Amino acid sequence: MRVWTLGLIAAAALCSGCGPVNSDRAVPVAGTEPVAPDNTAVNKRDADSAAKTPIDQNENQADIDVTANIRKRVVDTEMSVNAQNVKIMTQDGKVTLRGPVATQEEKAQIEKLAHDVAGVPNVVSELEVQP
Repeated sequence: MRVWTLGLIAAAALCSGCGPVNSDRAVPVAGTEPVAPDNTAVNKRDADSAAKTPIDQNENQADIDVTANIRKRVVDTEMSVNAQNVKIMTQDGKVTLRGPVATQEEKAQIEKLAHDVAGVPNVVSELEVQP
């Protein structure tokens, strides 16, 4: 009981200068200004009824197989985490790629993998290279 109480006192002493956490701002890195996360434009784009989202993925086996085949190739390739997590949606044989990638090379690589599986005319790329 005594050890537990001392632990609480030590934790309180360490945090005595802590203020409230502000979740509206990112934690600054030394020498940089905090940047508020803002994906408003992406949310507006995805709210557009014409924009494909993962919910649009068909559940027929052919479309599932196309998506799975492209996903496997992307994951098996050495790329950034964002590139490996791009959205891949197949609907009636037409593949839509969406999401951020780190470089133009990653964008081209993912598009080529999708073209190899689904064919060039069946792939719509909405991949975005992050600044």
